[in-house]
Amino acid sequence: MENEMDGSDRSKFCTSGVKCNGLNELSVNKGNFVILSILFPPVLYFSVVKNQKQREKRTGKKKTFPAEQRKEKKSKKMPRSIFESAIIRKLSFFVFLLCIWISFKDTNHSKHFSFHSSSTYSDSSWMLQDILLESEVFEDGGAPAQSLEYDFYRDTCPEAEKIIRAKVHQLFKIKSAVAPALLRLAFHDCFIQGCDASILLDAVEGMDSEKNSPPNESLKGFDVIDIIKSELEEVCPGVVSCADIVVLAAREAVLLTGGPFYPLNTGRRDSTGSFSDSATNDLPPPNADLSETLASFSLRGFDERETVSLLGAHSIGVIHCKFFQNRLYNFGGSDEPDPTIDSEFLNRMRSKCPKNYLSTSTSPAPSPSFGGSPSPTAQSPSFDNSVSLEAAASPSFEKLLSSSPKDEGMTMTYEGIGEDFGTVFYRSLLQGKGILYSDQQLTVGEETGLWVRAYASDASLYQRDFALAMMKLSNLHVLTAPRGQIRHNCSRVA
Repeated sequence: MENEMDGSDRSKFCTSGVKCNGLNELSVNKGNFVILSILFPPVLYFSVVKNQKQREKRTGKKKTFPAEQRKEKKSKKMPRSIFESAIIRKLSFFVFLLCIWISFKDTNHSKHFSFHSSSTYSDSSWMLQDILLESEVFEDGGAPAQSLEYDFYRDTCPEAEKIIRAKVHQLFKIKSAVAPALLRLAFHDCFIQGCDASILLDAVEGMDSEKNSPPNESLKGFDVIDIIKSELEEVCPGVVSCADIVVLAAREAVLLTGGPFYPLNTGRRDSTGSFSDSATNDLPPPNADLSETLASFSLRGFDERETVSLLGAHSIGVIHCKFFQNRLYNFGGSDEPDPTIDSEFLNRMRSKCPKNYLSTSTSPAPSPSFGGSPSPTAQSPSFDNSVSLEAAASPSFEKLLSSSPKDEGMTMTYEGIGEDFGTVFYRSLLQGKGILYSDQQLTVGEETGLWVRAYASDASLYQRDFALAMMKLSNLHVLTAPRGQIRHNCSRVA
């Protein structure tokens, strides 16, 4: 199937401590239920008969009756025996129906891809965990919303995921900065009111745009989503949501930069509103203390381990000077640098971001609520929504994610496609070389520090945990039918 992971990705994913459950296991479970439904009624009947005989043997009453009395006693007990037989038949039939229902329910679940995980660092909550959860959000009228499904577009747009994958790979070859831009875009969308593509909406009368909130002013990748959406609309108009495009494109970005593949359910729908105030106030700032960062993630259901793994996305892209300038020259109003920064690394950061950077830059002053998520390389003007792949290959697309003087910053260290995605970032934190204050703070906490050390020394553990965390993030507060809509243009409500 085109939209499933290829053999190499699946093999890599399933051999890194993850058990992939497929149709074979589900078929075995179905067979078990059928066998149970056949064997249970006679077993129940003979169990009741055996218990009755044992009770008569203990009382000894059956042997004391003469022949005529036994006959009379038998006739008196007949109604009771008929009554018990009726109960047994009804109970057996009920159990049979129950087993059949469970078997069909199990068959339906075979449409969904799920997996479980364990590791030497795991606690009991991680020993057996199903991340591909089904949505059970209820409408005001009480009817349940539809669930996300693996391969949701198999009938309505079977080429959807293949198209998304191909477009991201093509654009990545033109400009590698596409990858961190898409990853950051997904984080900023899902973290605010869930993965509903609200981050893509332009401002209109009566509604501000999340794009214009201070934490999102340097976001890029909108044009990449428009290119993908335009192609999908030509193949299957009005079918694939912008919300699904965002999370699927982010997954491809992770894979292209050396990160893990992770399966995703689809069927998300797009919001009809934007949440500018929430974007301004609720995204975790880059200068936050550890307690503030953990509280922000905890409100969205992420524990300390998941928080540490998600912040490893800072392994790719560029962190702009305005996000950490205060650490270099005036940390906490002390007119001194942050004492936790490695001295050699401090000089390197100052060479990239001189003291007069903010006064000579045309960019706005840093906001305390800028998101500490993976930053792309630069800011860019917006394309027209009808931009094609050919246009993407033109010099105008080269300018899309190119650097400018006001966007100077530190390039995150990552060693290309390979097994070191994330681990170099955590090793840097242990050496006092974290670029963002909120990142460096991960080494301060007892449990967060434990996971920083674990990920720094075990690439496969980190990739597995990052995959699980990204799956959870991608399922955060999603909209499913009948809620939301499918936009024809990702920047405007349908």
